[in-house]
Amino acid sequence: MYSKDGQDYFIVDAHVALWDARSANQRNIHGKQFIDCFYDYHRNLSPESEVWSYEDYLYYGGERLMRDLFERGYVDHAIFQPAILSEFYNNGFGQTEEAFALAEAHPDKLTYNHAFDPRHAEEGLDRLRRDAERMHLKGVKLYTAEWFGASRGWKLDDPWAYRYFEACQELGIRNIHIHKGPTIRPLDRDAFDVADIDKVATDFTDLNFVVEHCGLPRLEDFCWIATQEPNVHAGLAVAMPFIHTRPRYFAQILGELLYWIGEDRIQFSSDYAIWEPKWIVEKFVDFQIPDDMGEYPPLTTDQKRKILGLNAAKMYDIAVPARLQLPDSDETATGPREPVAPGVL
Repeated sequence: MYSKDGQDYFIVDAHVALWDARSANQRNIHGKQFIDCFYDYHRNLSPESEVWSYEDYLYYGGERLMRDLFERGYVDHAIFQPAILSEFYNNGFGQTEEAFALAEAHPDKLTYNHAFDPRHAEEGLDRLRRDAERMHLKGVKLYTAEWFGASRGWKLDDPWAYRYFEACQELGIRNIHIHKGPTIRPLDRDAFDVADIDKVATDFTDLNFVVEHCGLPRLEDFCWIATQEPNVHAGLAVAMPFIHTRPRYFAQILGELLYWIGEDRIQFSSDYAIWEPKWIVEKFVDFQIPDDMGEYPPLTTDQKRKILGLNAAKMYDIAVPARLQLPDSDETATGPREPVAPGVL
């Protein structure tokens, strides 16, 4: 929990990771390219006081994660969103068993989401069913730009992807988190395009599609899709650090999201360990949209509470102390009241 000026905030960090990018785990040059790109984001968008050494960044382990999130970072609950990247790392990038073990040891603090790749076809489906039972999965994290053999990406509306989403429905996996944001070297930017969100959100209305990184740099495309599809949500991972380096850009991102989809469908994420939640939470609670950006109304404390934790807590049935709850709200006072079509605004 974070407290400031007599206000308390329940914090759910909806996008964290535990990775191993040490040279022994790098399968090829692309493993080094990937973590170096992560480190560039970290170094260039963090306050100087929050920059880690490169060696610490390659592997930090569960003990540091628990300290950075829950002792230093004000986080009440965090959700693992792993990446496979088996073409780049011998044992995968996201440490599945280590992260799952942490979540098992601290169920009050951690939720483990899994990952799948529909190009694994029937074998992958069988594995998803086994893992869902063992891990009690509520969500998955997908990387549509991930490489697999000669393939350098896949689409959410591919036939095999639909088989996996149908399995998710059967298995009670309701929350589908998808990286649809900035490219990461050497992945291809166009494989992260948001257009395929539109079709799957329409065809699987009982699933929640959380678009991580809110589609950046395709924010406008994302907003036009999300305002039409009430089961599409915005994750603020990668967007949040601009609160430090480009506050007016961050104000624009947040202002557009609030206008189009409202405060009930936006989730805070630090994207740990690319960044730590401590400084981001502090800056967000203090943040206000500049007065000269008058097309965006001022942020309210209740909006910040929803974004920082209450929205993700509701999606994942995370217990929130009664004194930190707000009355249920399905839409923002500043956004469109109904899904709209071009030309209707």
